Parts: sequence; structure tokens; C-alpha cells
Amino acid sequence: MRADVLTIGEAMVTVRCAGPLRLGGDSRVSTAGAEANVAIALSRLGHTARWTGALGDDEPGELVLRTLRAEGVLTDHVVRRTDAPTGLLLRDVAAGGRARVHYYRRDSAASTLTWDEVRPAVDAGQAGLHLTGITPALGPAPLEAVAAAARQAHRSGAWVSLDVNHRSLLWSREAAARALRPLLPYVTVLIASDDELDLVVDGDGERDRVAALLDAGVEEVVVKRGAAGASYHDARTSFDVPARRVPVVDVVGAGDAFTAGYLSGRLDGLDAYGRLERATLLGAASVACAGDWEGLPTRAELPSLDLPEGETLR
Repeated sequence: MRADVLTIGEAMVTVRCAGPLRLGGDSRVSTAGAEANVAIALSRLGHTARWTGALGDDEPGELVLRTLRAEGVLTDHVVRRTDAPTGLLLRDVAAGGRARVHYYRRDSAASTLTWDEVRPAVDAGQAGLHLTGITPALGPAPLEAVAAAARQAHRSGAWVSLDVNHRSLLWSREAAARALRPLLPYVTVLIASDDELDLVVDGDGERDRVAALLDAGVEEVVVKRGAAGASYHDARTSFDVPARRVPVVDVVGAGDAFTAGYLSGRLDGLDAYGRLERATLLGAASVACAGDWEGLPTRAELPSLDLPEGETLR
């Protein structure tokens, strides 16, 4: 079955603790993973999304698959391993109230994901392929798989989006730059925070870096600025869109929601401003609820996100 968007990555079980992990207490078990979050968000908005990756043949892997399938995501090309576990993410609250993340993904099932394992999903067809800078950080084999997938999708006429999504706990900025820059010839849409642009291109300041990305063949550059909104650049125009003001409950997953909103707008044929507006809408919906993906809207709920503050949908 052809998908609107294929995502490739690592999905994990996540345990969210209400306070410092060392004190024990209440916790909540769910799933996490940037590419899986994007796939869920797109599926809720009515698009056909496929996620592929490697999971352990274990109970955490079963939870990930059950969650994705319940959200309508295609999982027909997921790899299961008997000799490696599904990754784990523990999230707790440090002294002072700052959220803290602990990864247990070394030697996980996804850390040896290969191009041969990913290729059937790519060959199944898609309008777009969405990648992040997280999966290449897991090891040499996932890096090769992501690069080959980008080349193959580009050759087949699909657009390719890349969210830089740098994770300092997984690799250095220097290692990320070495791995991600060779992907640029295949990238249609590049999404990055303003402090991540220098990972994929050189330049003195944001304007020079955006110009260099466009010169390299990237068609659309989207810069995420968190509470300050976002910016859009292509060969013809540049503009900013402000962020939506909402009560902030949990910022984890907001970037994935933003990305999914942008890609959804692209699939729906919205103009650049409409795509960026939908991106900021989904980002706001995400931070207003706890969880990586639980607060993401369905297509029927999109109109309520655009209401003025305090107004009721009737």
C-alpha cells in the first residue's frame, strides 16, 4: 500500500516519572520517538502514514506496535529482533523542576537497522519521506539506511523532509554535521531550530546559512523558534509566523507536532503561509497537553485550535 508519508526511526517505550527518578513514586508508561510521533500526528489528520524501524521481540515492542496500529499508522514493514531489545526512555523531573531525559538505546534493536531492512518500506511507495537527525546518530548501519532511503526516495520522485533534531546525548555537533551534510542533495524540506542550522551548512549568521541551503538544492527551509514562532524561506520569499499562546504543560514532542503540521499542510496543497500556520497550531496543541503525542488533534479538531483564546466551539 502506497503511503502519503513514510517515516523511518526508532520508537521506544517511555516511562514518565512525576518527580526525581531516584525517589520512586508515580510514573506513566507510553511510547516515544520523533518519527513515530510524526506518523501518529499525520494519521490523526487523515493522511496515510507508514512507520518503519526495528523493535525487540518483547513486551515493549508489542506496546509500540499496538500504539501505532491503534493510531492508524501502517506498520507492515517493521522489523522484530529476538537478540536485541526495544529502546527505553526514562523521563523524570530534576531539582528545580527541569525535565530530564535518560536514554537506554545503546545496542537496541534499532541501533543496527540496515538499508536492506528499510528498503521494502521505501519500495512500497510514498509521496514523501520524513527523516530526522536522530536515527543516523544510533550507529553506522542506521546512518547508511537513512542515506540510502533518501537517495532512493529522491530518485523515485518523492519529496524528502529532514528535521535536524540534534540530540546532544546521542552524538556531538561535529559528528552530526559530518553525517547530515551529505544528505542535503536529496532534501526537499529542511526543518531546524535556529541553533541547528550550522550543523548542516556553513555561513555567517542565519541569512547566509539559509542562502547556502537553498543554493545546495533544498527547496524549503523552515526555522523553528519555539515560543517566538517560526520562519519560512524559499528561493522567492521569506516570512515569519508567530507562535500560538497556550498554557505550557509539556514541551516534549512539540517539534514533532510542528513538523507534522507543516507536512500535513504540504500534502493538503496549502501555500507556504498556510503550512507554517498549521505547523504552529499543532505545536501549540502539543505543548498544552502532557505526552509526546497524546494531545495531537484529529482533522475534525483542527478548527477548534484556531479559535480565539477563551472562545468555545459550538
